Amino acid sequence: MTATVDTIETSTPTQLSGDLMSTRQRLRLVLVLGSLIAIGPLTIDMYLPALPAITTDLHTTSAAVQLTLTGTLAGLALGQLLIGPLSDAVGRRKPLLAGIALHIVASMLCAIAPNIGIVGTLRVLQGLGVAASSVVAMAVVRDLFSGAAFARLFSRLMLVMGVAPILAPTLGSGLLRWSDWRGVFVALAVFGVLLVTVAAFGLAETLPPERRRRGGLAATGRDYLALLRDRTFVGLVLVAGLAMAALFAYVAGSSFVFQQQYGLDEQQFGIAFGAGAVGLITATQLNVRLLRRYSPQRILVTALGVGTAAGLVLLAVAATGFGGLAAILASLWVVLAAAGLAMPNAPALALSRHGEAAGTAAALLGAVQFGVGALAAPLVGVLGTGSVAMAVVVAGGMVAAMAVLLVVVRPARLAEVEPAVVAVAAH
Repeated sequence: MTATVDTIETSTPTQLSGDLMSTRQRLRLVLVLGSLIAIGPLTIDMYLPALPAITTDLHTTSAAVQLTLTGTLAGLALGQLLIGPLSDAVGRRKPLLAGIALHIVASMLCAIAPNIGIVGTLRVLQGLGVAASSVVAMAVVRDLFSGAAFARLFSRLMLVMGVAPILAPTLGSGLLRWSDWRGVFVALAVFGVLLVTVAAFGLAETLPPERRRRGGLAATGRDYLALLRDRTFVGLVLVAGLAMAALFAYVAGSSFVFQQQYGLDEQQFGIAFGAGAVGLITATQLNVRLLRRYSPQRILVTALGVGTAAGLVLLAVAATGFGGLAAILASLWVVLAAAGLAMPNAPALALSRHGEAAGTAAALLGAVQFGVGALAAPLVGVLGTGSVAMAVVVAGGMVAAMAVLLVVVRPARLAEVEPAVVAVAAH
């Protein structure tokens, strides 16, 4: 019986090592993984223009509607903690396909949900499903690449992923011109069907049986404990999570700030929101070039310094009203650009330390990122729906990320993280 199972597992097609891939194969990998990662931003952002409409239609409050965003992020965090170790044990493909299937079902049920409580519950299930795409995509990259090569490929994925936040509110706004907010969830279900097809036929298994983790829950617990004992890893994960909190504070608050405070319509909001995503995309692609000259460690420190300064400027502008909407957008653009430089490098440095448990490490990283983001979203709602509330959480996230880098990680100790990184980057 064992021999039969081994034969079946061994016969599963496996992906080439990253070092052996041709340019065409790498491009195909980026497109497939980028599509997997994109479902997360689409699920999070596509319904943002509809938040005021959902509030009215379901006779609820803006804070309650923002909690549906929190539910998605909480589902993402919990799902990654579960799916990461599972993908280390059974391979990447099965958890991925099951997660996308869950997302499809939850999206269809959201389209017919009668009240905000059910929408919130289903958004948690959407997040659980999306978590499979997020953690498996990152684990696949770590299966095939490491160090600066990981950071470079992840930056390419950020380009693909960055298109999603630009398109998502615009697509949502377009759907709202001929449908109500429920049509957004139907569109997400359709995208899930397309994605599960792409994953089934376009992504080979990257974790062969001999590299899979055994031992069940006890082994998973030991893996998590080992990760949590690594101070540098934990610090880098927190840095990534706090940078993500700043991003999700913007996501949670922007629709109310731009539409209610500054009077933009749904289409104008899509354009304004997309401008911020352009900053994120520009920075991630600049990161690829910067890695040819500078280490991921140096880029991370510089990016957080710039992001912290820009966050404080945003807070000052929001509090005083100086410069109006243009000043808000400009300072947000810099904050998001700084996050775009920090987010590929912090995970790359963290995951480079634990390639033997890439799925579990990626799961913990993703759980912290989306878990902290889940806390940031309702915090904006509690503080209010104006620009000051959003700016407080955005600036707080960047300041806290910089503090963790200085106190917990310590820039001097970053030189100890994977010494081969600079050599790989130069290559």
